[in-house]
Amino acid sequence: MQEILVLNSGSSSVKFALYHITAEDAACGTQEALTLAYSGHFSGLATSQCRVSLAHREPGQPPHRYGLQTLEALGLTPAINHEEAITKLMTWLEQREDKSTLVAIGHRVVHGGQTYCEATKLSANDVIELEKFSSLAPLHQPHGLAPIKLLMAQLPDVPQIACFDTAFHAHQPWVARQFALPRELTAKGLIRYGFHGLSYDYIQRTLPNVLPDDAPRSRVVVAHLGNGASMCAIRDGVSVASSMGFTALDGLPMGTRSGALDPGLVLHLIGHKAMSVEDVSTLLYKRSGLLGVSGISSDMRELLASDAPEAEEAVELYCYRAAREIASLAGALGGLDQLVFTAGIGEHAAPVRERIVAQCEWLGMQLDEKANKRDACCISSPSSRVGVWVIPTDEERVIASDCLALLNRVDQAAF
Repeated sequence: MQEILVLNSGSSSVKFALYHITAEDAACGTQEALTLAYSGHFSGLATSQCRVSLAHREPGQPPHRYGLQTLEALGLTPAINHEEAITKLMTWLEQREDKSTLVAIGHRVVHGGQTYCEATKLSANDVIELEKFSSLAPLHQPHGLAPIKLLMAQLPDVPQIACFDTAFHAHQPWVARQFALPRELTAKGLIRYGFHGLSYDYIQRTLPNVLPDDAPRSRVVVAHLGNGASMCAIRDGVSVASSMGFTALDGLPMGTRSGALDPGLVLHLIGHKAMSVEDVSTLLYKRSGLLGVSGISSDMRELLASDAPEAEEAVELYCYRAAREIASLAGALGGLDQLVFTAGIGEHAAPVRERIVAQCEWLGMQLDEKANKRDACCISSPSSRVGVWVIPTDEERVIASDCLALLNRVDQAAF
């Protein structure tokens, strides 16, 4: 049997998933040709809260989650940094009893610029080019590329394949990608890129299997609401507009990121408050958003549980901005058929969904309160003109599927 490893490396974590390729279906390159065998997570890297988890999955069975003693016996103990996490993971993969042939390692890379618009088998020169985008995604790009460089050296014969969060948005209408800047700057790549594309890609692939056969589906807005948050307008399966732009800082307020703000405010901070570029970057990326407004936490769960007025103000602002963005994207679509909530907050924070939908009633949305409270898949009432859904995202499966499709294309080209 052959298998594909997927790595999703964040600022303080490494998520991983191992997929077995079903031999009889491998040539189709679809998600159905992949069976999730293991999934896990190194979290709290470079902090005092480092942890590791691992689950084994058998088809048709609930996941078996390993306890601490078993993890220690397997060598999967908490790691202090990304390199140690990757080293422990690869050692376990090599030594496990059910080891199969590793044919590719797929990586989530946040920014692909204008050049990388599909899954790509990386060379050393590709990595150098991708490092140039680190300033546009400083919380993500360096951490996404670090495992690639490490594994290129350790496993030179195993393809390292990058899948890009920007790729799903690469075919938006040009008017949706432009800033009103001088043309010479636009020509240098100062355009809207959009992010969370792997998540949106998964939703658009999955939605046809979720919606009733007679449900309209041409105009969809997906709300990816997590510690990082954005929204995307999708027409007939294709991204046409996104709340995020040149960087992953734009758009909605997030856990610690400000979201959209007046660029004149940034000029004011630099010119009149004597803040350096580094100071402003730290402010907007790490001290703003839910954390900045509440002064309490970047975690929506803590804010919803808090009685502090500052927590309520942060939640109110978050939901208000989300409702405004839905209206904007509905305008880009010329109407709205379906709204999908996904990611951590979108999938689990019923009060947030309730507030957002209430502010979108004018679009024809009506909530089924009981369905919403139990995090049901469909949370709109039967009389709602717009369907409202909760669909868990799965970026790792999209990466594995795109890796398999790329491997199949390479194999076919060899004949």
